[in-house]
Amino acid sequence: MRHRIKGRKLGRTHSHRKAMTQNMAVSVILHERIVTTIQKAKHVKPVVEKIVTLCKVDSTANRRRAFALLRDLEAVNKLFTTLGPRFQERPGGYCRILRLSKPRLGDNGERVLLEFVERSDSASEEAFEAEAATA
Repeated sequence: MRHRIKGRKLGRTHSHRKAMTQNMAVSVILHERIVTTIQKAKHVKPVVEKIVTLCKVDSTANRRRAFALLRDLEAVNKLFTTLGPRFQERPGGYCRILRLSKPRLGDNGERVLLEFVERSDSASEEAFEAEAATA
């Protein structure tokens, strides 16, 4: 039984899993949506949501805590300038997981889209959707 055992191993060592989680969280914050597997998305979603909750209050201490988790200054700046004010009135549930119909080409793995709920429309959205459709 897995009572009180938190998290997923994802077939990786602790250091690899930590680095992967950190990199995926930075990618979600910078690009506001990523294509990944269902297991990885379920693993990263709570991490991103806790960081977004942290960035609702812009203080030096919160910026340092976010940087300690992400280790990326550009992502931290985007969190506190763009995402924090955007989700100020929202009590939680900042990310969603949408399943994609086409599986991954290499190993037929199930793909999902991990994105923010209130996403800003960017100029690169058409390019991203074209890449997601072909991949």
